[in-house]
Amino acid sequence: MNYSHPDAELVNQPIGYWSWAAHKAVVTHIRAGLAEFGVSQPQWWILNQADDEHGKTRAEVTATLRGYLDVEDALQDEIDALVERGLTVFDDAGLLRLTAEGAAVRLRCAERQKEMWAQRHDGITDEEYLVTLKVLQRMIHNTGGQAWHH
Repeated sequence: MNYSHPDAELVNQPIGYWSWAAHKAVVTHIRAGLAEFGVSQPQWWILNQADDEHGKTRAEVTATLRGYLDVEDALQDEIDALVERGLTVFDDAGLLRLTAEGAAVRLRCAERQKEMWAQRHDGITDEEYLVTLKVLQRMIHNTGGQAWHH
């Protein structure tokens, strides 16, 4: 099935709309999949930080996740929610750690994330995906914006 407009029409479409529509669809898809396990997207990120064998302090987790989809203001509440749910704990050194239940939830979420990634990338080659990201990075740079990256 062809989901695209004719090239002559598409080339004049506004990137602001299409990048917003892609963001909304992808983030909604991810959040719905994680919600199956009672986990928000920020909580998923925190669970991944807590998985570090050396642990991280609350401040280190917050610093690492700062800027992820503008959730910085909610991170403290999300960390606390994971502790209250018993998925993470702070050890005696103040390092965030996964509990056994937290590790199990993290594993189920990771499996679901792989399934959702495959669904989102269906029919998209690695080359197409790479070109798309490079174009978006260039547009961000061209407009003076900043984007998080590894």
